[in-house]
Amino acid sequence: MSRHALWWLVAVPLLPLALPLALHTRRTALRLPVAQGEPSGIAAAHLPGEPLRLLLIGESTVAGVGVAHFDQSLASCLAAAMAERLGRPICWRACGENGITAPQAQERLLPRVLAESADLALLVFGVNDTTHLTASKRWLQSLAGMADALGERGCRVAFSAVPPLQHFSALPWLLRQLMGWRASLLDRELRGLAQRLGALHCALDLPFEAHYLAEDGYHPSASGYRRWAEGLAERVTPLRQYPL
Repeated sequence: MSRHALWWLVAVPLLPLALPLALHTRRTALRLPVAQGEPSGIAAAHLPGEPLRLLLIGESTVAGVGVAHFDQSLASCLAAAMAERLGRPICWRACGENGITAPQAQERLLPRVLAESADLALLVFGVNDTTHLTASKRWLQSLAGMADALGERGCRVAFSAVPPLQHFSALPWLLRQLMGWRASLLDRELRGLAQRLGALHCALDLPFEAHYLAEDGYHPSASGYRRWAEGLAERVTPLRQYPL
């Protein structure tokens, strides 16, 4: 029996409990807006060298939900952390949409970014695919399709790990357990996909403590994005050589 089949075997009998909880959570959850400002910029513009072009594609965390302005977002924080490690400017762009899944992003977000060149693309997906119960096969096909399209344009690709939903305090205990388990299954598949594609899988280095979470208990705070970005920068800069 596959791991996903086992998950369904456990989840289906719990639906009479889980479904009302999910509906109640959807109705009562605090909904934060996307970040304000331009979803692009240049970090450390004063440094010498040709700017490295960084692209982030993903869900609400790429859209900056949880912070007021894109200067505090994951993309901006990652660009700053990479600039410090590489000693060169980083030209960054964030292309994200609140609530989007990987299959939807392949259709809607990918066409927006293919006209522009990038040196490194970070794909940030998983939370919505977990909660929307995206089929495993479709999840992998969509991510592989985006990675292949970017790779064909000379862009290096990295994947951010699927966040562990069992630590999302906005969710009731039962949903945290079920969704956390499913998120771990998707992340296991994501690691395998990254290995097959020769891409990088970046573990999520973020303690799920109160000050790292926004007031909705679901998205990172400004401190959370900064901590997440620092961990990502450690993983994408030593293992990749970027020509000046």
